[in-house]
Amino acid sequence: MTNTAEQSSGPVPPIEDPSHIFRLDGQVAVITGASSGIGAHFARLLTAGGARVALAARREGPLKELSDELPGSIAVPCDVTLQEDRERLVRTVTERLGPIDVLINNAGLSEIVPAEQQTVESFNNIVAVNLTAVFALSATAGAAMLERGRGSIINIASVYGLVASGSLPQAAYAASKGGVVNLTRELAAEWAARGVRVNALCPGWFWSEMTEDMLGNDKGRSWVERRTPMRRAGELSELDGALLFLASAASSYVTGAAIPVDGGYLTV
Repeated sequence: MTNTAEQSSGPVPPIEDPSHIFRLDGQVAVITGASSGIGAHFARLLTAGGARVALAARREGPLKELSDELPGSIAVPCDVTLQEDRERLVRTVTERLGPIDVLINNAGLSEIVPAEQQTVESFNNIVAVNLTAVFALSATAGAAMLERGRGSIINIASVYGLVASGSLPQAAYAASKGGVVNLTRELAAEWAARGVRVNALCPGWFWSEMTEDMLGNDKGRSWVERRTPMRRAGELSELDGALLFLASAASSYVTGAAIPVDGGYLTV
């Protein structure tokens, strides 16, 4: 809250162009799940914003192609479920690009299957990628951020981390993304006083490789449109503002937030 008694009675200085607070010039960003879809889009976005980007995913071929496209970037093949790979990722990025300023935990899996038919092995595999790896990589990269006293971690959750998916059964995905949202709050609370911010981005339905099976046919697309007040799925570019906000100094007083970008999906 603002204490009006402390406000200056002098002339109010003009507000300069605020766009610079969204820039990431000279910063080092790591994106998991960067070989396609939202991850590849975010890599292009952060490069355009001035960051030097490390691309991490299991598929080496697409990673290399994207890295060749983005100046100053590097490709680091990585299975986020393996601790040795996570440690190698952080070590390689630090050695080749410098200390990590921004970590985007984007790698994810889903499976649409009724809960009573999903195997424990499948459930555990999805949780391992979507939740356990988010914690483990955040802890590994976050340790160095805490030593430096600054950093931003962005966890890509989902609207299904905030509500059940209901008639689209995916218990493991919903459980893992719900865990990501509350993990985000916990890490934010633990690390806020030490300069590291942790936030979650919760997309609704967006066109990507992961949603192609759903949005690429009339029945699935109609299902999404009926449940979304804007009556359409989102374009990846419509995530840009929220991501840049969370990654940059524009959100310097924001931590522990779970920000939906969903065309109104959560309002109904």
